[in-house]
Amino acid sequence: MSLSFLILRAVNARVNDLSLKLDYSEPKIFTGGIDISNWSKLPTAKKKEALSKSWFVYYSFRHPETGKLKKQPFIKAGANNFKTKRERYAFLRTMRDALSKLLEFGFDPYQDNSDLEAKLFSDQDDTVETPSKPKSTPKPATQSQPSPVPTEPEEDVMSIKEAFKFGLSMKEHMMNKNSYVQYKSRIGLFEKWLKEENLFDKDISSISKKVVNEYLNEVVKRTSARTRNNSRTDIASLFQLLEENEIVRSNFVQSIPKLKTVPKRNKTYTPDQEKKINTYLEKHDPTLHLFIKFISYNFLRPIEVCRLRIKDIDLNDKKLYVKAKNQPVKIKIIPDILVGEIPDLSKLPDDALLFGRFGLGEEWNATETNRRTEFSKRFKDVKDHFGLGEDFGLYSFRHTFITKLYRKLREQSSPHETKSKLMLITGHSTMTALEKYLRDIDAELPEDYSYLFKED
Repeated sequence: MSLSFLILRAVNARVNDLSLKLDYSEPKIFTGGIDISNWSKLPTAKKKEALSKSWFVYYSFRHPETGKLKKQPFIKAGANNFKTKRERYAFLRTMRDALSKLLEFGFDPYQDNSDLEAKLFSDQDDTVETPSKPKSTPKPATQSQPSPVPTEPEEDVMSIKEAFKFGLSMKEHMMNKNSYVQYKSRIGLFEKWLKEENLFDKDISSISKKVVNEYLNEVVKRTSARTRNNSRTDIASLFQLLEENEIVRSNFVQSIPKLKTVPKRNKTYTPDQEKKINTYLEKHDPTLHLFIKFISYNFLRPIEVCRLRIKDIDLNDKKLYVKAKNQPVKIKIIPDILVGEIPDLSKLPDDALLFGRFGLGEEWNATETNRRTEFSKRFKDVKDHFGLGEDFGLYSFRHTFITKLYRKLREQSSPHETKSKLMLITGHSTMTALEKYLRDIDAELPEDYSYLFKED
């Protein structure tokens, strides 16, 4: 018979409230990481967030081999089917009280409880015998020495090392390779800091909100607010996974606010800069020149161009298949202005990368990030030749050509019509995202307003 069923049966049983020596911690209720006594003062968003999490009864019991209190499986028993705080808490409170009774009567999750079950639910007896206390050999005591107060050992919980190892192994299967490499690196830096602070050898429950804040403060001093926010996001993601797998009680990292940052963006090129760069690349690096044309005419991000393989380019149908940022595979047309620039690819292997390290249609045993970095380094030589600063990069061509296209469309269309047409071309998923992007790159500029200052 399951523990949940045993508890529910015991709730209705009339039993004597006699206590035994505790080999367990008092059962408690987890209520979504908030203090239930302050429920009426919580904002609606916090209440919804708490109810979206699993509530349960938890307790620990002394393990017969280690002698330590070991956390037992959480008891939910359908409590989270209740959608209101009142119903859910009332149900779990009943479960908690019933579990307390069972533990008092000698329930032991490591033993066969058949005798206890028979006593509790016997149709012949309406009362329950109180289990006798274990016999122990009394030690002589003197009047000057009071009896020692027994202390409970600490719970046997997962260590930080074990918890982080579990979290990373799960994330490896949940994230793409590029994202996982960055994620693992940031968690690794947090691990390194915990070791330096002599905290890494402790259990996972020793990591508190204060500890995480101390680490994030170190990050922002050493790097930037943006890097600190990225670290906070990844640590919060790890603790969310640990909470969902009932390794930690709550994801307190989510409550740590993000710092305000000033986003960096690449500048757009002037017509003169664009002309000089094109002339230089035609002569010195034709492959990089074609790489940039995919960014310029198809509005791809540099890493999306790095993902392209020969089989993704359909010149007959003028279609391009690319793994984009916001969806698994995006289909885009290849405009005629770009079709005429692409050489014959029919004799190249389908699975080969469109842009290899030294030419088209090559195998290149490197990650997407490293391939993008390689092309960025090649373009840095071009920037250095023309004395362009760090505000310019490969991404600048995407900004430049979207700006040119937007302004050309605006000559004959209203702002809304222009954005609607542009959204199909650029691949932005929502109008809001496109409008924010256009604001960031200053695509919309006013006409000359000098006449407004002239006096009549």
